[in-house]
Amino acid sequence: MKIPRADKRPKVIEKHKDSRTDPYFWLRDRDDPAVISYLKSENAFTAKRMRGTKALQAKLVREIRSRIKETDLDVPVTIDDFSYYSRTVRGKQYAIHCRRPEGGSGQEQILLDENLLAKGHSFFSLGMLRVSPDHRLLAYSVDTTGNERYTLFVKDLEAGRLKRERLQQVDAVAWSTDNRSFLYTVLDEAHRPYKILLHRIGQKQADDVLIHHEKDDAVYCSVSLSRSRAFLFLDLHAKTTSEVRFLPADRPQARPRLIERRKAGLEYGVDHAGDWFFITHNRRATNFKVVRAPIKSPGRKHWKPLIAHRKEVLIEGVELFAQHMVVHEREKGLPHISIRPHSGKGGHRIRFREQAYDVGPGRNPVFDTTKLRFSYTSLVTPSSVYEYDTKSRRRTLLKTTPVLGGYQPAKYKTERIWARAEDGVEVPISLVYRRGTKRNGANALLLSGYGSYGLSRDPTFSSIRLSLIDRGVIFAIAHIRGGSELGRPWYENGKFLHKKNTFTDFIACAEHLVRRKYTAPAKLAITGGSAGGLLMGAVLNLRPDLFGVALAAVPFVDVLNTMLDASLPLTVTEYDEWGNPNDPRYYRYIKSYSPYENVRAQEYPPMLVTAGLNDPRVGYWEPAKWVAKLRDTKTDDNELLLKTEMGSGHFGASGRYNMFKEIAFEYAYLLTRLGVEPGAPRH
Repeated sequence: MKIPRADKRPKVIEKHKDSRTDPYFWLRDRDDPAVISYLKSENAFTAKRMRGTKALQAKLVREIRSRIKETDLDVPVTIDDFSYYSRTVRGKQYAIHCRRPEGGSGQEQILLDENLLAKGHSFFSLGMLRVSPDHRLLAYSVDTTGNERYTLFVKDLEAGRLKRERLQQVDAVAWSTDNRSFLYTVLDEAHRPYKILLHRIGQKQADDVLIHHEKDDAVYCSVSLSRSRAFLFLDLHAKTTSEVRFLPADRPQARPRLIERRKAGLEYGVDHAGDWFFITHNRRATNFKVVRAPIKSPGRKHWKPLIAHRKEVLIEGVELFAQHMVVHEREKGLPHISIRPHSGKGGHRIRFREQAYDVGPGRNPVFDTTKLRFSYTSLVTPSSVYEYDTKSRRRTLLKTTPVLGGYQPAKYKTERIWARAEDGVEVPISLVYRRGTKRNGANALLLSGYGSYGLSRDPTFSSIRLSLIDRGVIFAIAHIRGGSELGRPWYENGKFLHKKNTFTDFIACAEHLVRRKYTAPAKLAITGGSAGGLLMGAVLNLRPDLFGVALAAVPFVDVLNTMLDASLPLTVTEYDEWGNPNDPRYYRYIKSYSPYENVRAQEYPPMLVTAGLNDPRVGYWEPAKWVAKLRDTKTDDNELLLKTEMGSGHFGASGRYNMFKEIAFEYAYLLTRLGVEPGAPRH
């Protein structure tokens, strides 16, 4: 099927500040039948081009399924008199959430079966699951379109039936310890949680009490219950500022009290233990520091230092327990866990041996305990849950995610190497491949990147990824600026007017891998999604000759036009990431790298681009417009495919088996376009 060219469709023209027109603007109108027809014709073309890989896709799905324990359960967590856990059943797409009386010997009670809720829907997502402090009620939210606008329900766990609640546009929920009410946030038209309300069980949503209405379009609202169960926190945050208020958890109708008023550049988070609030903040502390303040007078003038700012150590978060605190840190590109007394003095780190890994908090709902759960993984180590005794310093492995089929970590090698960016900065790269792989420039390599919002791309295990690695593909992660791998400055130097560092870092990583003969340009595939899709679009414009094939998932490629439209979801809140293009400096800078604006008459490598029709984060039209412009501008005949999920959103199809099919489709594309032998993988 011939792909319809965008310039032969009806056009809606919009003028921008520089008087240029956007001939593909018409693709934004999802109510126009021509738009849906266009997307479907692109899907048909993609399906036709991929028809020859159907057998390989089916084989990949079988491989993926063969490595997972389809009927399995996670590690139970004991809270008061119950042990809570989730389990999966072979052949079922979604999880089943359960509990038993403490000790695990009593009869299982199914709290929620996602498979029943998903019945009759082509898409299903469980938003949140919150059991009331007395364990009698369950609040949960669902989305059946992919647009991330959730409806909240309340289930009576003793009676086994739903209450009357049907709350719309719910984002976050925090139970009061009176067990009859909760705080929740609702979304505005721009998909921003902008109001906090108090709901009492049994009343209509229209009768809920407004606790806070946030009128600053850049600020999000959130709510939480402290682990101590003493306070409800109202967290009002933008990307570069914070404001926290609090209420007694048993009196949610009380007037919220302020911790510290918001101030541009001041970010802080709050937790509670004993007579103190513990506050992690960045005032005169780029990598954050920790203070505490008395509950009666928690303002900044009463903050007492506990953990000082350290130039080489980023404090990512603090968990408070009755007798100690757990500090999540990052140093030299690796995450760490430190255990400290409430005084902040002394303490110790939990040590790990691998040179590249990821470690993070597990489920730790109990306040008065010396036990800490954390998760650990690396590129060769499956995700594992440990329980650590903070007194004896002994760790116990509770569960390692099973990898069926005889997986042996010793057959694989992981490395951490460093590439020199164009300004001399050293950029870390994590790699994994089969032992015995030779560095001769002949290997296919998949290089992944993200580099935005301060989110770190840590090296984690994936049994799915073995379908690439066992066929000889090297997998690599470029830990580029824009993330926080090397501290907050690593993030700051990859945003605003430094955003191009993200792109040039990625190119430097790719060049380093070629120079060190891990791969060659023709065998080098790149992948990134969302803001990582922006990365794909930018580096393809800059160095299309360096890459053999590209996969851009729901790519944020129409940056300038999106950031100029304040009516779109997330736009105003994103000014603190990209800059406000209504400022001429940011307008010019964003325009200079925005992938859509910088498509050129040059050769591009083969590409697969994906989109979601209901995506509230990256409008489907961004990848659609980008592909249309590429078709009309690029000078080569290399394959360019667009695949739009017509019934889902930002995160693709729902359900684990549907996800396996999506991944198999993408892997089949990469393997065949890289010329990798698609037959049986080596073992």
